[in-house]
Amino acid sequence: MVYAIIIGALTAYLLGNLNGSVCISALVAGDDVRKHGSGNAGLTNFFRSYGGASTFLVMLVDIAKTALACLSCGLIMESFGYGYEGMMLGAVAVSLGHDFPALLGFKGGKGILCGFTAALVLDWRIALAILAVFVIAFAITRYVSLGSVLGATVYAVGFGLLHYDNLFVMIGGIFLGLLAIWMHRSNIARLCKGTESKVHLIHRELNK
Repeated sequence: MVYAIIIGALTAYLLGNLNGSVCISALVAGDDVRKHGSGNAGLTNFFRSYGGASTFLVMLVDIAKTALACLSCGLIMESFGYGYEGMMLGAVAVSLGHDFPALLGFKGGKGILCGFTAALVLDWRIALAILAVFVIAFAITRYVSLGSVLGATVYAVGFGLLHYDNLFVMIGGIFLGLLAIWMHRSNIARLCKGTESKVHLIHRELNK
């Protein structure tokens, strides 16, 4: 089973290295999204830098790789009776691969879309709660980072409350929530200082 865990985790981590923002900026614009804006290889920086329909391609890549990582790792562990735990292992590994991709110099995104997709695969109730909190926070404030941090908090609390009977899944979910919050530490600092940038979806499209 040890080999299965290593293979599943490594596969998921390498899938995480397939960063949607970096791949699509290279394919569509012949550019590197990390050279623009905040320098982050995440969805928000991609949208601010390029906008347009290509943003949906970024989303598709990150959603697909996360779902594949969770399901493939779960399938590998299923034969040992740990399919659900395997999906959480895949979720943690793919998120680490997205945030800290070895193939991209450990400079990745912040893992919000990956984390949400993993939650959707693992527990749709938590995923819907995360989405609701994010949408409400963003609609009121126009701060993607604030919605992301609040959603990550719901992530950690949700898995802590709803999966206390499965220690590995509970710890994995809490870890992913806390990881997302930590990845937004610079955004939190800017929010506290009042210097964080807002995102206006309609304006971005009109100004293209």
